[in-house]
Amino acid sequence: MTSATLGAQRFKVLLAGVFSQILCVGIARFAYTPLLPVMQQQTWMGDADGGWLAAVNYAGYMLGAVLAASIHSIYIKDTLFRCGLILAVLTTAGMALTDHFWVWAGLRFLAGLSSSAAMLLASGLILHWLIQHRQRGELGIHFAGLGLGMIVAAVAVEMMLQLSFSWQTQWWGFSLLGAVLLVPAWRWLPRPEKPLEGAHLASSRTAMPPTRTFMRWMLAAYFCAGYGYVISATFLVAIVEREPLLSGMGNWTFALAGLAAAPAVMLWDLVARRVGYLMALMIAMSIQVIGIVLPAITANAAVVLLSAVLYGGTFLGCVSLVLTMAGRLYPASPARLMGQMTLAYGAAQICAPALTGMLAEASGHYGVGLWLAGGFVTLGAVLLACLRKVDQTAQRLDAAAKASVYA
Repeated sequence: MTSATLGAQRFKVLLAGVFSQILCVGIARFAYTPLLPVMQQQTWMGDADGGWLAAVNYAGYMLGAVLAASIHSIYIKDTLFRCGLILAVLTTAGMALTDHFWVWAGLRFLAGLSSSAAMLLASGLILHWLIQHRQRGELGIHFAGLGLGMIVAAVAVEMMLQLSFSWQTQWWGFSLLGAVLLVPAWRWLPRPEKPLEGAHLASSRTAMPPTRTFMRWMLAAYFCAGYGYVISATFLVAIVEREPLLSGMGNWTFALAGLAAAPAVMLWDLVARRVGYLMALMIAMSIQVIGIVLPAITANAAVVLLSAVLYGGTFLGCVSLVLTMAGRLYPASPARLMGQMTLAYGAAQICAPALTGMLAEASGHYGVGLWLAGGFVTLGAVLLACLRKVDQTAQRLDAAAKASVYA
């Protein structure tokens, strides 16, 4: 294979990851956010119901993440990835066929399961192909697809609203778009042909097993980060649309958050190289607090748009920094740490939307839920600040980040 052909193939592989993110995360998972106020207006759904459906969706994602971390065969991962693509389309179409709560709940659970295919399985398969073909193991473009997926979801709903489409028709529209995206996501990511060449390179790096103190504090901090992330990810459009002065801006606000999220992984990698992983994570979480609570403070349009940028530019950075730390601590088998971290992050994503939905239904607004989410993220940043001072693992991670040679 010539260098030009290999370069073109690399581009297609990375684009397959992007399309899988738009399908499995942007549509199967995040289309629910801009569609939530539409469904509340046109069906029986209340705030608490919306929160419970979001919680079930994130439970599905957590199960998928745990399964992805526990499976070692690259061939099984490839098969499950492709099943996830099909499941994303089917569950999206299924939302238009009924308005029964428990059927919706089952579909949202399976949609969450499919989103782990793009977030975790696809990233591993792409990294496998890159290393196998002696390409640089960079996944920034792949994770940028999550932000693009948010943009696609928000813009698509806004366009369909202009055409006066019902909530069912909008779900059908998303399923059709998903079927189109499935084709390049499926075809442009080659099936694994043989065991990963050069895997000994990863295993030759010395593992840095974390201390018990590090794991306890890090799991608690990541739980807090997950709580803050999921509130805006679920209710941002509904929060904005509920303000009379901001009516009509919800979808564009969500799109702006996606636009800010697209380059976030690469940006926070650069920050980590200057200040260390934990300090970068602290900075990201501190900025995220501001983005979360601003809509609870004021309904000023410019401030709400700023909050979307701050939120979008930080939540994906937090995830990527933690995944990078897992790779540093266990270079030969990062899934050992990723599984535990995902459980902490996912547990918050299950309880937070349900609690916030009930609080909103009781109070008539999302203010209490936003302040509570901001408080959790603040607590997480404080835990990280303490951890940096007392734990050797944290200090070794910071030193590794500053010595990184990756661009």
